[in-house]
Parts: sequence; C-alpha cells; structure tokens
Amino acid sequence: MKFRPQPLAFSLQHLILAGLLLVVVLLCAACKGEERSASVYRIGFMNCNTEPETLARFRPLAAYLTEKTGLTFAAVPVNTEDFEERFNKGEFAFTHSNSLLYVILKERSGLRLLASEKRGQFGARSAGTIIARKGSGIATLADLKGKRMVFGPIMAPTGFVAQYDLLLRAGIDPEKDLSYYAIPSGTYKHEKVLYGLLYGKYDAAAAPALDLEVMTKDGKVAADDFVVLAQSAIIPYCTFGVAKDVDPQVVAKVRQALAELTPEATAEVDGERVKVLKAAWVDGFEELLDSDFDPLREMAKRANMPPYQKF
Repeated sequence: MKFRPQPLAFSLQHLILAGLLLVVVLLCAACKGEERSASVYRIGFMNCNTEPETLARFRPLAAYLTEKTGLTFAAVPVNTEDFEERFNKGEFAFTHSNSLLYVILKERSGLRLLASEKRGQFGARSAGTIIARKGSGIATLADLKGKRMVFGPIMAPTGFVAQYDLLLRAGIDPEKDLSYYAIPSGTYKHEKVLYGLLYGKYDAAAAPALDLEVMTKDGKVAADDFVVLAQSAIIPYCTFGVAKDVDPQVVAKVRQALAELTPEATAEVDGERVKVLKAAWVDGFEELLDSDFDPLREMAKRANMPPYQKF
C-alpha cells in the first residue's frame, strides 16, 4: 500500500485557517476593548493643590454621575499648565476648571458651558481682593507703590488676573511701580499667599475672597489680621465645560444630574457611600450664561492675559 499524504495537508490547511480565525477574534476583542474605553467619559479636574486631594474631592462626583446617568465617568486630575494641551489631545471630554481656563478653551477650542459650582458667600461667583496687614500703615492702593506684593497662581482669575487688573485701573503698573512681586511655587499657593503676608514677607497680597473666607472659617487666619484695600467685581467661579463634539443627549443628562445634586446625595467609592457635595467642598451647581463671563474677559484683556494676550 502506498503512503498518502493528503490527510496531513488537509490538517495543515485547517491549522492555518484556525490561526487566521484566532487573529480575527483577537482583533475583534481589541476593537471591543477600544469601544469600551471610548464609552468612558473622562472629566479633567483642575488640580488646586495636589492630585490625591483632587481625586479625593471629585471621584465621588464622577461616581454620582455614573450612577445617575447610566453612563460611565472617570475623574482625571490635571495640572493647570497642562490643561489646555491635554484637553486638545482628547484625554478628557468634560472639564472642571477655573473660569479663566473655561474662557481660554471656549475661545480656542469651542468648549461648551455646562454648569458652575456654588461655594461660599457669592455662590457661583467669587471676587479677587488686595489685602494688607492690619496696622501696616497701608490703607489704599496708592500706598503700594514701592512695596512688595505676592500674587496667587498666574492663571488664577481671582488670585492674579483680578488683582493685576485692579492695580492697572488704579494707575499702578505692577511691573514698574511695585518694588517686587512674587508668585508662590509648589502646592497650596493661595494659602502661601495669605501666610506670606501674615508673617511679614510681603506688604500686600492678592487673595481670592473665597480663600480668605474659608481660611477664616477654618481658623487658619483671623478676619482682623488684614485690611481689604480693593475688591474686584464678582466673576464666575469653577466651571464645568464639555467638548463641542460630545453627544447633546449625554450633555443634557450630565447637566440635569448636576442641577439635581443635593447635599444628601451619595455615591459609592471604594465600597463606601460618600456624600458627593461634602467631598467636593461644593454647595451645588448652577447654570450660568456665557455672557456672565464677560467681566472676566475684560479683566484678562486689560491684564494682557490669555486668550487675549499681545506680545
């Protein structure tokens, strides 16, 4: 009987086909994995101090939105200086940032306004103040000529922009008329501003009204430690935005969920039910109009700040 190799050839063909089918299956699985990844709506939360603090504050909010809308949300901590670049790269579709970053992304990238958070005496707005130590002899903005001043982060609407604008409109050019000014490095910059003034390193400080309110309430400083030399107009505070290409139905669900958020609302984080607003240090959310940001836009233009700076 002669040897016949056909069955071996037949088996080899089947092995090749099976291998091809396996490749197709794996590719399909990878595609489905990408689809699942794309179905996660990432929210870029601007770091006020540290990434751990940001996640502790806002993971419950992301979990609440997941539970409330039936969609999936994830919190992503983002440094202020990287915020615009990372948003434009598509790393997150929703934003939670200060109001200046909202204006920048609205102007340059078509960001849509979603809601603004309410916190403190001015609700969804805040103000910038210029303060001096009580008893220092500094009573007006004019007294600051030749003095040392500390500002908050340069992108802070009520920690830098508002105060820089206040000085300019009072006829004081910070670049020429102050003997020196500084911006603290590292974390907890707003607290460093107040402590730097309190302990005499500077003659005046650019203090957000909200931070002054919160630190006084927490007993970190006393109300009678300082005198307010000037206060800006109130402008929108931290704001939710959304990329222009996000499904309007998704946007509507998030907007409604934020509007319905109450102090009693909880979400599950790491197996524990957490009060969402308490964790986020927020009193609630409010819908504003884009025109409500116009006073900030005018401040930024006068102070030669993004997105209107001219070199």
